[in-house]
Amino acid sequence: MNHFKGRHFQKDIILVAVGYYFRFSLSYRDIVELLRDRGITVHHTTVMRWVHHYGPIFKALWRRHQTAHAKSWRIDETYIRVKGRWAYLYRAIDSNGLTMDFELRKHRDYTASYHFLKRLLTTNGRPD
Repeated sequence: MNHFKGRHFQKDIILVAVGYYFRFSLSYRDIVELLRDRGITVHHTTVMRWVHHYGPIFKALWRRHQTAHAKSWRIDETYIRVKGRWAYLYRAIDSNGLTMDFELRKHRDYTASYHFLKRLLTTNGRPD
């Protein structure tokens, strides 16, 4: 299926713009500036439409090709200070020492840990 059929801009330009948006968390206007530096004139609402149209497709493809973590992992919980406020940091670390996922929460309770663990199990599966 050709997702780029009928588009005004080339496939490569769209891929670069949407990739910049997701990879570096840039605003639409920042992406327009980057493209303008490369000689491509595009409006920020066009970039927004590309992100809305191709975003779910990109996320599905990137999730499929996500780096495989080890089958064994641990959950860590600590209390840290972020911008002058105390917060609970939940994180999952695999056996290689790589961070799989993390979450900051204001409160330490059952629902916070439950939702973090549920999200972790749905994205990475059950550990050994």
